[in-house]
Amino acid sequence: MDRSGSTISGIADRLGLTFDRGPEVASATAARQADLERRRQLLATRFIDIAEDSLERIYRQTTVFSFGGKDNEYNDHVFDEAPPAERVKLMTAAAIAVDKSLKLAPAESNAGLDAAKSMLGSLGAALSEYVRTEDETGGQGNGEA
Repeated sequence: MDRSGSTISGIADRLGLTFDRGPEVASATAARQADLERRRQLLATRFIDIAEDSLERIYRQTTVFSFGGKDNEYNDHVFDEAPPAERVKLMTAAAIAVDKSLKLAPAESNAGLDAAKSMLGSLGAALSEYVRTEDETGGQGNGEA
């Protein structure tokens, strides 16, 4: 509005307006965020449904058609399952749908994987220390790791 904060506050005071609705605004914002999260989850589920349907259609009977020729004639052919070009299109659609679902609702991290990474990191540090000690003592340790 190209006005200073004090000017806006002065105008608000004269009009009987206040800025002390913090708890109400915070509550409304939290409710809106929860609503949007729920909608994102529903969209992510729909994208997964699309991906599954696309992959299943690869093995269903498929009619491929086209219009062409000088008279723009309709031609079609029925295949027992999707031919290669159609398979690529269906797989692409499935991949895009999965990608979009993961952007809306990322997969949960695996706590077990994080623990394994931590354990391997600790093991690597211990082995590095052992090798450093062995190098410093000229390999004269007692042979225990």
